[in-house]
Amino acid sequence: MSQPITVLVVDNEPDFADLAGEMLERERESIVTVSATDGAQALEELERREVDCIVSDYEMPEMSGLELLETIRADDPDFPFILFTGRGSEEIASEAIAAGVTQYLQKGSGKEQYALLANQITNAVSQYRTETELRESERRYERTLTTLHETTRDLMRGETKDEIYRSAVETAGEILDVAVAAAYAFEPTAGVLEHAASTRQSPDRADPEMTFDRGEGLVWEVFSEGESAYYEDVTREDSEGGGAPRADGEAADGVEAATTASRSELIVPLGTHGVLVAGTGDVDGFDETMTELLHILAANTEAALDRAEREQLLRDHDRTLTRQNEELTRLNHTNEIVREINHGVAQASTRDAIEETVCERLAGTDRYRFAWIAASDDDPPAPTAWAGVDAAYIDRIRGDGSSAPEVSLVGDVLDTGTVGLVRDVLEDEKWQTRRKEALTYGYQTVLGVPLIADERRYGVLVVHVSGADSMGEGEREVLAELGETIGHAIRSVERTRAMVTDSRLELELAVGDSRLLLNRLSKQLPGTEQITLEGVVDRGEEGIVLFVSAPATADLASLEASWATIETLSVVSEGDEETLFELTVVSTPFLDVLRTYDVQMRMATAESGTSRIVLEVPQRVETRSLVEAIREEYPETDLVAKRETTRTRSARQLDTYLAEKLTDKQFEALQAAHYSGFFEWPRETTGEDLADALDVSAPTYHYHLRAAERKLVTLAFDREFN
Repeated sequence: MSQPITVLVVDNEPDFADLAGEMLERERESIVTVSATDGAQALEELERREVDCIVSDYEMPEMSGLELLETIRADDPDFPFILFTGRGSEEIASEAIAAGVTQYLQKGSGKEQYALLANQITNAVSQYRTETELRESERRYERTLTTLHETTRDLMRGETKDEIYRSAVETAGEILDVAVAAAYAFEPTAGVLEHAASTRQSPDRADPEMTFDRGEGLVWEVFSEGESAYYEDVTREDSEGGGAPRADGEAADGVEAATTASRSELIVPLGTHGVLVAGTGDVDGFDETMTELLHILAANTEAALDRAEREQLLRDHDRTLTRQNEELTRLNHTNEIVREINHGVAQASTRDAIEETVCERLAGTDRYRFAWIAASDDDPPAPTAWAGVDAAYIDRIRGDGSSAPEVSLVGDVLDTGTVGLVRDVLEDEKWQTRRKEALTYGYQTVLGVPLIADERRYGVLVVHVSGADSMGEGEREVLAELGETIGHAIRSVERTRAMVTDSRLELELAVGDSRLLLNRLSKQLPGTEQITLEGVVDRGEEGIVLFVSAPATADLASLEASWATIETLSVVSEGDEETLFELTVVSTPFLDVLRTYDVQMRMATAESGTSRIVLEVPQRVETRSLVEAIREEYPETDLVAKRETTRTRSARQLDTYLAEKLTDKQFEALQAAHYSGFFEWPRETTGEDLADALDVSAPTYHYHLRAAERKLVTLAFDREFN
């Protein structure tokens, strides 16, 4: 049934008005009539009810039909008004048309006139309604555009992408009156479209919050193509293969679940940022205006997202520059502190003085709350020097022992030989027992720096800093270099102390590891015969020369060609019972450990694959660390004996004198002559043999040997050594 049409029939003859109304209702079921006998009553009827059309007589008392038309036209210039009069002169018709009457019809005697009148009424009302709806649509469109422009200002004021996405979907829901509006943002790292914002007009509709993987569904297809798409019926798209495979109850695109929020969908890409989706509950629910408006909204949203992204990049850049400037300032300050520490360390003559100087200089700055050092000799490691903190805190560390988080940090740094960092003790579970102390002493960041020299670890410097994660990479690198400087300083003072002290530790080891070169050589001897290491000449990058004596029956010469460990092997001298061999080898793990710990090998013999080795160890070297370092390379190592020895002071002074007065080449030539039996009578070797062994010319070797002998004789006869 068509929409009803209410017609007001105005005639000063009531009977005719009723008759005309009855005839019109017979002609059209959609027409409903009311009557009035004059213009005043007609205007009252217009006040009381909605009227779609007026059919009025021309001649009426007090107010004619044209005067009534004029009154009505003042409020609505296009209202349907048909002049239905008995007077049919051209003058009246002309006057009616000039007044703006919709239609003009002369009364007649037959019923055909009512069919014509009903047709005129229907056409006039239909046209009026169409024009009114068009005008209303235009006004609504203008209002929507105004709203859209206002929203655009809100979008452009949005500081974050999340705010922009929310504003966009809220606007889409408001101006388009759609069932569902949602935005999905592209997450480049995971390569997915993630739900960013959504709005629903009905609470029983499905929530479109989900994620679209690469290549999944209509939403991803639109985003990847970069072109908007309109789907009149997403369920049909799904059945035709246009949608993603559905989970239980999931509709075509995955946007809607079992209670489908939308049947038709318009999906518009937002550049590289993502997509904007709008859906209606009707099939083909988007008209041209809605489509245009959503495209305008999407374009404005994309522009706002571009702006927000640029501003975020600028903010990130500013923060990065600020952070870099702050770190550079801290780094410059740290470098100044390190220079002061290096100066103080250079003047210190003992290890204790070095450690105290480092802690005091660090704790005396505004940058660090306090500092302390744990030596590697203790088990578990404990503070040996500290500054900037009271003894109660140090006692707490010592009392907690291996369960203390500080000791755990020190242990990790000693194990790895690298810097250890606790970014925030208030958030770290291992440091929960120090929460009260951290708040009391005002620190959150803790840094552990290994004190290293030539791979030997002397301990750990622990620095406490205020603020969470407040140690930049540059500052950590500077402090790591400081740790190496401290390690070398400690090694230097220990070596100096070792040169002037009389007391030594002597360790006797039994090494059964088959990888030890001396053990391998002993396996070449028959029965229980022994092989002895007579001496070692360390030539640095040119290799290591070993002087080894073996029974005269031993045949070791063939090993040069078959063993990769031995670079050269030659016979130095042959006796009735022993043969002295000279071997050039690359550095071995055993000798590397001895060099690291400044340990001298006094004696080494091997028999049937087991070596007995006697080492001379400086007092400051921790025995356990040395033995463990050897066991790491040669697990079958046992400590047989540990004894303290004392040398005469003159002998140690002689060693110091020789180390100071002889050049490396002179000392090397003297060592080679001594170990090879050059000074025996009869000589067991010649200068030419030793020159070949050291890979120098004979005149060069004799020159270095003579110079060493001259300095040694001067020592004995001129009393230069006191």
